[in-house]
Amino acid sequence: MNVNLYGCRGKWLMVDLGMSFGAAEYPGTELIFADPEFIEERTEDLLGIVLTHAHEDHIGAVPYFAADLGVPLYATPFTAELVRRKLDEAGITDEVELIVVEEDHGSINLGPFQITYIPLAHSIAEGNALLIETPFGRVFHTGDWKLDEEPLIGQPATEEELTALGDEGILAMVCDSTNVFNPLPSGSEGAVYRGLLEEVQRHAGKRVLVTTFASNVARLQTLGRVARETGRQLCVAGRSLDRMIEVSQANGYLGDLPEPIDFDAAMDLPRGKVLIIATGGQGEPRAALARIADDSHPISLTEGDVVLFSSRQIPGNELAIGKVQNQLAERGIQMVSDRQSMIHVSGHPGRPELEALYGWLKPKILVPVHGEIRHMHEQARLGSASGIPDTVFQKNGDIVRLAPGRPGKLASVHTGRLVLDGEIIVPADGEAITTRRRLARDGLVIVALDRKGGAQVHGLGLPLDEDYAEFVAEAEADVAEALKRLKGAAARDPEAISEAARLAARRAAQRWSGKKPQTKVLLPSE
Repeated sequence: MNVNLYGCRGKWLMVDLGMSFGAAEYPGTELIFADPEFIEERTEDLLGIVLTHAHEDHIGAVPYFAADLGVPLYATPFTAELVRRKLDEAGITDEVELIVVEEDHGSINLGPFQITYIPLAHSIAEGNALLIETPFGRVFHTGDWKLDEEPLIGQPATEEELTALGDEGILAMVCDSTNVFNPLPSGSEGAVYRGLLEEVQRHAGKRVLVTTFASNVARLQTLGRVARETGRQLCVAGRSLDRMIEVSQANGYLGDLPEPIDFDAAMDLPRGKVLIIATGGQGEPRAALARIADDSHPISLTEGDVVLFSSRQIPGNELAIGKVQNQLAERGIQMVSDRQSMIHVSGHPGRPELEALYGWLKPKILVPVHGEIRHMHEQARLGSASGIPDTVFQKNGDIVRLAPGRPGKLASVHTGRLVLDGEIIVPADGEAITTRRRLARDGLVIVALDRKGGAQVHGLGLPLDEDYAEFVAEAEADVAEALKRLKGAAARDPEAISEAARLAARRAAQRWSGKKPQTKVLLPSE
């Protein structure tokens, strides 16, 4: 959920405004955002939001915060169209100014910042770095990137162009760290094309389904070519794929993609005459592949058919992916992953690519971003070993000085996470989410008191089963006894009564279950 801020002469520039998806530590939530409190308090000095590319971790928070931030959004045409659709869905199109920038070296002037888009290869159309020029030097903000000798979509900047930028001087390189532990280059989309073609040819006569990231426009181009060259009709399953194809074609991409056929037509074809592209490679329960796996989708696979996982397994999704794969395996469906065949490459740079870009740009300072702490520390070590004079390790909330003077951390400000909980954005560490996490872990006990000092105890989520009735009887007796022990003013004090009942019921639950449940006391009405 990338959100980056650059400050110069009292003014601020935001680069990207992304989100992440709900995680187990925030039960019941759908989306996770970086808390923009720091810049919300300085909106009068915020000049604009520049978007590098259209992945959700770079644009997904736009419909939730852009209107309140009150500054223009800047994006190249493909990214701008996806953002516009988000604004339309949120009903805020008229509240947010969206400015389309030329996709190839388009420039923006915002106060002390001059920003130029530098096209780089990535796993989506119009991936861009930003060259941010200031009175104190030039920053090369890589965004998400890789090197690709055979990019099937777009024309990334060449080695010669990047070397020329370096020759003109780069103060700092703010660089993607995601794949720094990979000792090999990320690989080319051209190689994936050959790998997928070989796999589909190898499974002639079988129904083949390929699952991939919907945003990977180059992969969609590849699969269109594979379908045509293997004599198969193309069928697309998944709304996000439909949307991505529509936006891509509106912006000049996927012009030669075969016209997809509908589900009924796909099922009527001989098995070896259809190639299906489906969403759901990360195990998403409502995506097409999960529904196909549990046989609740119009697309049907049977024993002997093949699913190619043309995507990487995102950490945290292992269980969900495993569930889908087990369902497919149980039905005799063969699966091939990127570990078995050259059918996927990363959109992020391995060590050789990082070292190459260091050499071309020759930055004075390296600031690793976009990765976990271990990734960023490792890139700092790699940059130092490659001869970059200064490296600055930065965590969320750190304010780093790049120039003038020696680079380094100046201060830390509040940062955190917000979550979309139903239709409300709340702090990820707030009372609602914290309580829900405790409920999920320990359960709930409700104590309803009556006017005579008696109690009814109800336990939810306690691991008692056949012992439940005995627990309730003992807990109710404990509560009644605790209330009898209250004397004088305490016996008439609602807070003292509530606390005595709460502690008694909770201790009973702990004795019986080993849990410390959330405990709620209901006092009799007046």
